[in-house]
Amino acid sequence: MASRVLGTALFRCGFTVQDAPKYGAERRGAPIFSYVRAAHQPINERGTIYHPDLVVVTDDTLLAVPAAGTLQGITTDSVLLINSRVSADTWRHRLNLDTTVLILPSTEDVEDRAELPHIGATCAGAAACLLGAIDRNALAGAIAEELADLGPDIVARNCDSALDAYDAMGSNHGVVREGIAIAAEHYTAPAWIELPFDEARISAPDIRAVANSVQVRTGLWRTMRPVIDYDHCKKCWWVCSTFCPDSAIEVKDNTPIIDYDHCKGCMVCVGVCPPHAIQGIPEYLAQQDDAIATADASQPAPDKGEADGSATANR
Repeated sequence: MASRVLGTALFRCGFTVQDAPKYGAERRGAPIFSYVRAAHQPINERGTIYHPDLVVVTDDTLLAVPAAGTLQGITTDSVLLINSRVSADTWRHRLNLDTTVLILPSTEDVEDRAELPHIGATCAGAAACLLGAIDRNALAGAIAEELADLGPDIVARNCDSALDAYDAMGSNHGVVREGIAIAAEHYTAPAWIELPFDEARISAPDIRAVANSVQVRTGLWRTMRPVIDYDHCKKCWWVCSTFCPDSAIEVKDNTPIIDYDHCKGCMVCVGVCPPHAIQGIPEYLAQQDDAIATADASQPAPDKGEADGSATANR
């Protein structure tokens, strides 16, 4: 949403714009990003931006995740805006960067994550100010256009968050400078590596059969685990099993059973369960419970004779 708002705001200011999201595993907690490319002339380049002029990090924990690629391609001319409670000097020292680092003060912790302020609009507003090419009216108009279907209340709340962030970054207005385009004649082809290729009977793919996705345990991606409380379950299995995007809920004797080997923890079943019999708990807590249950199950049962003898002695 942040990239759409920023892209629309730039378009309203006369730019040619591209904006698009990119994400991998379809699960909660997976790193995602989006990018915006803008210019006054037609844009012929396509694909991911590899040398960004501005990077906005909405969650500072991603900076410690190499797979997120948050800092990939930045240069000394890039500007890094981080939503964090940690100071810019601290982040510059941690990351060993010579680039400009700015801080967008992080929001306070809340018990219900759904009550967090609208971080997408907030970051779009801050980025709009740093670019120096978007005025407040264009930013407000972009939010109204992109979020029109959500109703005036949601539009107003997002607009307030975006404009507050715009004003908060006022001292750095226009700090981002347009990057220098790389001409096609300066393109350097990557090094070519010759890989050996054996006969097909040797190097052909190992997996040839259909219906082999069961071998891929996507449950390892999970950060939250849905757990069914069968005391409250009304056996309306057609709801949770139908909405599960991965068919990870099977039904036996009208009872839904979650296949944790292939449940990615999307929490869709938690949201659609009519009696709220499915709750989500952090995966690390669920694994601790599993370990305790396994340890209890491995303990030998008390000897019947010893138990009887103890009972006799107590009498």
